[in-house]
Amino acid sequence: MEVKIGVQHAPREIVLESGQSAEEIERVVAEALAGKTQLLSLADEKGRKVLVPADRLAYIELGEPTIRKVGFSAL
Repeated sequence: MEVKIGVQHAPREIVLESGQSAEEIERVVAEALAGKTQLLSLADEKGRKVLVPADRLAYIELGEPTIRKVGFSAL
């Protein structure tokens, strides 16, 4: 699952590939926004964690990972 996180007062969004389902990510985000936790914590497919203060979240975009094409194609 591709996750894009917009952070207030940050010029770029955070993009990560997560092994979690959309429902799991929605639950974690909802808990952070409801004030149950102060940090939004997500792990990517390589095991790295991304921590964002819940009060700085601007938006979360969930979607399927995009496949990047490499090389040349015949027209």
